[in-house]
Amino acid sequence: MPEPLLILGIPGSLRRHSYNRGLLEVAREVAADGMTVEIAELTDVPLYNADVEAEGYPAGVMAFRARIAAADALLIATPEYNYSVPGVLKNAIDWASRPPESPLRRKPIALMGASAGVMGTVRAQLSLRQSFLNTESYVLLKPEIYVANARDRFDPTGRLTDGGVRERIILLLGALRDWIHRVPPGLDR
Repeated sequence: MPEPLLILGIPGSLRRHSYNRGLLEVAREVAADGMTVEIAELTDVPLYNADVEAEGYPAGVMAFRARIAAADALLIATPEYNYSVPGVLKNAIDWASRPPESPLRRKPIALMGASAGVMGTVRAQLSLRQSFLNTESYVLLKPEIYVANARDRFDPTGRLTDGGVRERIILLLGALRDWIHRVPPGLDR
């Protein structure tokens, strides 16, 4: 029997009850048989500094890169800050993109996001897609999940209450499973 596919969920927010962590919790709950979703923490990834990198990757960065390398795919749930990607998420991607052998190279990735605004996270996800061109990551095109007016779709603890969004996450995970099997393998796949 094949091992389950390991999906590493990365929340673009450090907030404990963020909407985007809530999306990843739903993904963990609804993952189909043969899929496991784990959620990464970005709290131990320091701000990128080439001087620090020259001395060796900090432990939090090494652990984050190792988790990316071990995963069959990434599932990123991002808020949108000032029409773009939150700094904490961009910083983590910057650390993961560093040579040699970036674990992002040829990694299948799916995106989703929730925001209190009416546009959801359209611009943040477009910005991520641009960054992943440089890392040669394979970002899934559809289905797209842009959760607008998130305060109306989550309870105060960050738990999703919208069944329609839940169903879209199930579709996204199915598409990601198929995507993993279609894209050429990366360095560690």
